[in-house]
Amino acid sequence: MTEAKTQRIFSGIQPSGHLTLGNYLGALKRFVERQNEGIETVYCLVDLHAITVWQEPEALRQQTREAAAAFMAAGIDPARSILFNQSQVPAHAELAWLLNCVARLGWMNRMTQFKDKAGKNSEKASLGLYAYPALMAADILAYHATHVPVGEDQKQHVELTRDIAAKFNHDYGVDFFPLPEPVIEGAATRVMSLRDGSKKMSKSDPSDASRINLTDDADTIAQKFRKARTDAEPLPGSMEGLKDRPEARNLVNIYAALAGETPDQVLTQFEGQGFGAFKPALADVAVSVLAPISTRMTEYLADPAEIDRILGAGAVRAEAISAPVVGKAREIMGMIRSR
Repeated sequence: MTEAKTQRIFSGIQPSGHLTLGNYLGALKRFVERQNEGIETVYCLVDLHAITVWQEPEALRQQTREAAAAFMAAGIDPARSILFNQSQVPAHAELAWLLNCVARLGWMNRMTQFKDKAGKNSEKASLGLYAYPALMAADILAYHATHVPVGEDQKQHVELTRDIAAKFNHDYGVDFFPLPEPVIEGAATRVMSLRDGSKKMSKSDPSDASRINLTDDADTIAQKFRKARTDAEPLPGSMEGLKDRPEARNLVNIYAALAGETPDQVLTQFEGQGFGAFKPALADVAVSVLAPISTRMTEYLADPAEIDRILGAGAVRAEAISAPVVGKAREIMGMIRSR
């Protein structure tokens, strides 16, 4: 059988901890751009993924609302995009189980993020943490998504999703699930720590100085960039000159992404200058972009009931797409449909 494939974008973010500049440049900014391209966009706060490690229940609820506020403050319009939290739509968990029975253990064993997150205590990690790539595949395939905007570190998960979809189609002799394409683009798709240019900027880093939070005010943003780790060398005229200077390269990439320029254009402007000149300019650009987002987030968070209403309305729209997909998957696999 051949299914018509609607062009649809799906992506999500875990609501665990404050969202950062890395989340904005690597995800939210591009989500907003995609929303304006005429393709259906589905954006999810993946709270089922969040609980693969312990979450304090009330904190998780607050972080989910905060993430929703960040999406909207960055420019996601719930009337044009579907915005919801994962746990409100049963299709995600149900399809994840169906796909658990399609995915192979060998595929899961190759997933690098489990090794990174579980560390030396992998025997004590939850089964959910081990199996969550299949849940991520379900998130995407439940919407027959064709494109998935992700950071470089998530590309492997989209490739796994393609493998699972292809195996399902092959095993059951159907052309049901599309093979989604990862969408990775932009100057700062992987924003690094302000304290260590070899590590990704993370909301779980113990040092708050390592990241810019979307809730930071203008003074905090400027102060963090002033204190960001750099080196004593002046800026070169091209990115080739930053090959062995990770902290400098990170800041130039951040400036470029915030200003809508290429890194080489930024370096042309600052060639020969030191970070004493560059950092204040970067702080000004960052504040001009991020401070309004922070302000709008505060306004949204002042009305949590309205955030809950928006997420609930988004979940209804999400379920209207995903429930028939999962129902058809059950039928293809030989299960009797009761509805």
